[in-house]
Amino acid sequence: MDFYYLPGSAPCRSIIMLAKTLGIKLNKKLLNLQAGEHLKPEFLKINPQHTIPTLVDGDFVLWESRAILVYLVEKYAKSDSLFPKCPKKQAVINQLLYFDMGTLYKAFGDYYYPQIFAKAPADPEMYKKMETAFDLFNTFLKGHQYAAGDSLSVADFPLLATVSTFEVSGFDFSKYANVAKWYANAKTVVAGFDENWAGCLEFKKYFN
Repeated sequence: MDFYYLPGSAPCRSIIMLAKTLGIKLNKKLLNLQAGEHLKPEFLKINPQHTIPTLVDGDFVLWESRAILVYLVEKYAKSDSLFPKCPKKQAVINQLLYFDMGTLYKAFGDYYYPQIFAKAPADPEMYKKMETAFDLFNTFLKGHQYAAGDSLSVADFPLLATVSTFEVSGFDFSKYANVAKWYANAKTVVAGFDENWAGCLEFKKYFN
């Protein structure tokens, strides 16, 4: 299946890690956003929203990384361990996927992206929102090893991609003990973390 991506993108990296976990071969197609490749007619035909990551699985096209994660697990996983059939367990996993998208990863973007891409000064109020997001994640992790309980789930992948991006940005999350413990474990058990980390280091150039 074709996978349009950038190595530095946390949402893209979450899918790379999950694909490796599931044994899925991705035909990776690098998309240079700065050169406007995502706005070319041939890509707009595939994804009119012109965003990455974009997955093309046969005649099926999907974008939005967390939707892709769930799709891949539901279609290709050999068991339901990463996304159990239980509606309550699925709901908790979905809750964490939305937390990553709307709170944790959003806090990263709201604080760092204006500085990186618009050369804006750092906003201390946005920095506080990052701290609040980590406080929340730290609370969510209390009493269990993984994001959504006692076993690895699809929720761990985007959160791992996000937190590793925070690490290369220089944000110190060591005081959030549950997050630090979860992160230390997750990066050793999730397949493809090495490729995720290589993408993080590529993204790090924006902070140098």
